Amino acid sequence: MAIRQLSVFVENKKGTLHEITDVLAKSGIDLRSMSIADTSDYGIVRIIASDPERAKEILNAAGHAANVRSVTAFAVPDQPGGLAKVLSILEENGIDIEYMYALVTKTVGKAYAVMRTNDEDKAEKLLNDNGIELLDEAHI
Repeated sequence: MAIRQLSVFVENKKGTLHEITDVLAKSGIDLRSMSIADTSDYGIVRIIASDPERAKEILNAAGHAANVRSVTAFAVPDQPGGLAKVLSILEENGIDIEYMYALVTKTVGKAYAVMRTNDEDKAEKLLNDNGIELLDEAHI
């Protein structure tokens, strides 16, 4: 039940993030979540968007290196230990998390996250088998 994430390789310079978000906004692409990882010269902007394939085409046409990949999105109770339970399940089963970030929603009482692991299929099965709510693109 993976969702699609847009990843954009960007030069770390003034105005780049605005340019990316502006071109997507002008094309009617809604951003649901964003994470930025950077170094002194370059970064990766990870975006959950309303239409990731179209967003990729728009950004590539605008001169940005963008691709789409599958990630896992899940919900946990919005309380202390909610995320720790998920991380424990994954750790006990040898799943490494490459990165993770929050996903903003309007649902009260739940916290949402997006993660990329070294084995997406196994991670999703483990979470599902342990009663962790997995999200698909219709949920976001």
